Amino acid sequence: MSRALEDILFGAPSPQARNVTRVVSVAAAAVLLLMAVAVVFRFHSAGQLEARLWQFFTWPTTWAFLGRGLLGTMASAAMAAVIALSFGLLLLLGRMARPRLVRSPSIAVIEFLRGTPTLLLIYVCFLVLPSLGIKLSTYWMLTLPIGLSTAAVVAEVYRAGVLAVPRGQTNAARSLGMTEAQVFFQIVFPQALRYIVPALVAQLVIVVKDTTFGYVVTYGELMQNAKVLIANYNSLVPVYLVVAALYCLVNYAISKASQRLGRPMH
Repeated sequence: MSRALEDILFGAPSPQARNVTRVVSVAAAAVLLLMAVAVVFRFHSAGQLEARLWQFFTWPTTWAFLGRGLLGTMASAAMAAVIALSFGLLLLLGRMARPRLVRSPSIAVIEFLRGTPTLLLIYVCFLVLPSLGIKLSTYWMLTLPIGLSTAAVVAEVYRAGVLAVPRGQTNAARSLGMTEAQVFFQIVFPQALRYIVPALVAQLVIVVKDTTFGYVVTYGELMQNAKVLIANYNSLVPVYLVVAALYCLVNYAISKASQRLGRPMH
């Protein structure tokens, strides 16, 4: 019975199953195409596809302005990613530590940051900290909350990867006289990273998306600059379509870069 279930779940699909999959795929593609046509027709009926609303995209100043916003987005996202990856590793080490005085606070921090919305942390940096005499630039008001919020999730992603590494390798390394730090950083963690690359990439994409909260602190990121263009040229749909395409390109580049990191070692 278990063998039959395994064949159903992981075996090659039958010709009938392939035909069903092909039909469903064609039907889904047709539905998506019709939806796209309906959206374009709706935009056209609302006058959002008129040439005058796209004219300013032919100006170099427009792309320079969007480029500055994109650089602001990438600068914030890159630093937030560094904070998340490094602080997430620190939280992981704390959570896996044997002394309860280290493990319990680490778990508390992870659960607190995971349960607190990123936007709320941004408001804390924007409204609460200045009242306490702590003044941050708009860059850090956006970047620090995103990095801390993501670090808690990254810590759990790290832990899942570490638990996926076979314990036999850990025991073998210990039998060779390696210290706990050597076992973790030379044997366990490098292998764990290979398991969790897709999950880490997903978190990096979320980091890029979270930078759109820059409007709260008026940080000059891509979405904030897009709002300025919309206000000046009253071109809502064209600006958002172009900005969406830029975000897709950035996230696609992150995904392609991750494929190299995720290739198995030979």
